[in-house]
Amino acid sequence: MLRALAAALAAALCVGAAHAADAAKAPSRFVQDPYPSTYRPVAAGPVLLRNATVLTGTGQRLDRADVLLQDGKVAAVGAGLGAPADATVVDATGKWVTPGLIDVHSHLGVYPSPGVSAHSDGNEMTAPTTPNVWAEHSVWPQDPGFATALAGGITSLQVLPGSANLIGGRGVTLKNVPATSYQAMKFPGAPWGLKMACGENPKRVYGGKSGPATRMGNVAGYRAAFIDAAEYLRKNGGKQEEAPKKRRWWQSDDRNGADSEKDTGGKRDLKLDTLAGAINGDILVHIHCYRADEMTTMLDLAKEFGFKIAAFHHGVEAYKIADRLAQEGVCGALWADWWGFKMEAFDGIQENIALVDRPRNGCAIVHSDSEEGIQRLNQEAAKVMAHARLAGLDIPPERAIRWLTQNAAKALGILEETGTLEPGKMADVVLWSGNPFSVYAKAEQVYIDGARVYDRNDRSRQPVSDFMLGQGAAAQGGVL
Repeated sequence: MLRALAAALAAALCVGAAHAADAAKAPSRFVQDPYPSTYRPVAAGPVLLRNATVLTGTGQRLDRADVLLQDGKVAAVGAGLGAPADATVVDATGKWVTPGLIDVHSHLGVYPSPGVSAHSDGNEMTAPTTPNVWAEHSVWPQDPGFATALAGGITSLQVLPGSANLIGGRGVTLKNVPATSYQAMKFPGAPWGLKMACGENPKRVYGGKSGPATRMGNVAGYRAAFIDAAEYLRKNGGKQEEAPKKRRWWQSDDRNGADSEKDTGGKRDLKLDTLAGAINGDILVHIHCYRADEMTTMLDLAKEFGFKIAAFHHGVEAYKIADRLAQEGVCGALWADWWGFKMEAFDGIQENIALVDRPRNGCAIVHSDSEEGIQRLNQEAAKVMAHARLAGLDIPPERAIRWLTQNAAKALGILEETGTLEPGKMADVVLWSGNPFSVYAKAEQVYIDGARVYDRNDRSRQPVSDFMLGQGAAAQGGVL
């Protein structure tokens, strides 16, 4: 009897713990999605890529290895794999296989081609802080840039608002598949990003208007916005899972006589929903920031208000604080060699990414910020490898590929689903004609969730947007 009672109690405790764990994982009400993903993988049979050089994205290189894709997932990676009877077997001898490439900083769809004013939907330049806007509501799925990015091996990408504002709004992560609606491209379960910008851009846009006109005005603007968000959180239940010893001033049980458990905060606020989601950790913060001193200020701002920075974007001076970025688990999403086009970009060096990657736990990412650069992220990474070698840093392909896959997936909060060739992950895969870090390498085949969505040698597997139908570039059969 006692044993039975003990067993029942143990089972109840396990169920309770499971429910508690589920509750802890559940996003807060500030990030409930009224426009959820409708993405559905294309049905595809099993595929065996045989006898390739495989870069798994985990830091491993396998020579003369196979990759089996089945049921939309990576089923196995290794030598001498067997293939199901109905599998398509691709002879990959002399070719290379990598995870699908991921661009964490794109404006495809919100600044589509052709680049005309009617398509300028990336910057809501009506106020310095606009966290209420969502980039996904500007995404035009017919942008021809999606197809050209696919031909460069891009299987997922984060589309962000521009950098005119201190807080520009939410970014969205997409699967790079042809679709009529952005929801049909939306990466299932991916968290939103929050785009922020420091430095010259907000000063330039607002300096002659309502401000800010200085860097100190920039910081005051961030702080004012997060103070409002902190108050909003207090009135709406506070930060989830906040240990009592970590309670901040806005989470006081009694501030100005208010009872935080009874004060609902009144009207919902779309701006503060986003900022509250960032403080809660449900929305990942991505910051356009060039100078090392400003990045350190933003790190301190994050500590002040309790949010986590996923990545600094552009960060031409990130190499100056590489150790701190690694220590705090912040990625650097960086260009290979852009520099000098404005004062805050003056101290850029071509070894930047290599130096950010060097510390233990360093997280370096190659990003594009360009509808053209996104087509050649592999070549951008190759530039970094070449300049690192000149500086005495020899970076092998199996490490460099992480800048385009694993680290990018980590910064977007989708590493559990994609970014590496590990069994059970999405079968987002690129078959390259040779070493992807060669200028001569081409993405020959691109698979998304196991479906061959692009094939350089098969015109029927080269998507063309509705906008491009009947136009010369599409008719000629070339996308790169």
